[in-house]
Amino acid sequence: MKILGSYPKTRLRRLRKSSWLRNLVSENNISNNDLILPIFIREGKSKIEPVKNMPGINRYTIDKLPIIMNQAKKYKIPMVALFPYTPQNKKNNFGLEALNPKNLVCRAIKLIKKRFTGIGVMCDVALDPYTSHGHDGVIIKNKIDNDATVKILVKQALLQASMGCDVIAPSDMMDGRVGLIRKALDQNDFHDVSILSYAVKYASNFYGPFRDAVGSKSKLKTNKKTYQMDYRNFSEAYREVGLDIKEGADMIMVKPGIIYLDIINKIKNNFNVPILAYQVSGEYSLLKNAINNKILNENSILESLVAFKRAGACAIVTYFAIDIAKKIRSIN
Repeated sequence: MKILGSYPKTRLRRLRKSSWLRNLVSENNISNNDLILPIFIREGKSKIEPVKNMPGINRYTIDKLPIIMNQAKKYKIPMVALFPYTPQNKKNNFGLEALNPKNLVCRAIKLIKKRFTGIGVMCDVALDPYTSHGHDGVIIKNKIDNDATVKILVKQALLQASMGCDVIAPSDMMDGRVGLIRKALDQNDFHDVSILSYAVKYASNFYGPFRDAVGSKSKLKTNKKTYQMDYRNFSEAYREVGLDIKEGADMIMVKPGIIYLDIINKIKNNFNVPILAYQVSGEYSLLKNAINNKILNENSILESLVAFKRAGACAIVTYFAIDIAKKIRSIN
């Protein structure tokens, strides 16, 4: 890069001298349109249950779901992402509760589509909330069977689409699932249902609180390294993204977020497709606990989200969505 000008003729601090000027020349900003709100749901009635290790985050029974949805509507958050806490008696090796048209996710989609029109719904396609072993796929002969899992995932995606889901989000990391899901959606006239592929999902140590939230952590006896990506690598991310786009993915997710900004940036610079980031549960909890203990102030939240935009993400799944939307409204 060619350097122009020199001190004292050039003084870069001139562009930082007041807040209005800093705002005028800012390159990246967060709006409510950049935010996706994850919501945990559970069985029962009249319950709002705190999630372990995620301060300020709750699980909602379906009848209490309007409480958090009213917040999303009030602050104009464009999309919510649903994650179920499935009762233990509904879990099995094959995760077949995922195919129950009366399961938590299906009932939540129907409520949202009836009472909160205009807000998009994103649904995970994976089996970990439903399996007795906590894995994203079916275990056959002591290993995750890719093709047997994909057959169930296709049915899960079709069910969610039939209930009104707007964005199908395969987060399982099985090979070939995007193409088969796209084919099945199109064959069943769900041409307008989008696929957000978790093409770049690392076998990260930052997922612990989420696994508590969906009830899979205590069930998981082995790691997920045979299907989620090795965090030491980035080149294989190109292959994952390229394959999923070819198979029909409309958008790509990178997960986790803050500690993978380099991956977001590389993918953005090499693929002409919307890139989303997930500020995962461990990242949320670290920030939230630091704020609660006054180690950091609340402006650190906004700084972390702007980092995603600066790296190239067009939207962010974040448990801070309502907090940031409130802050944006107060500033405006």
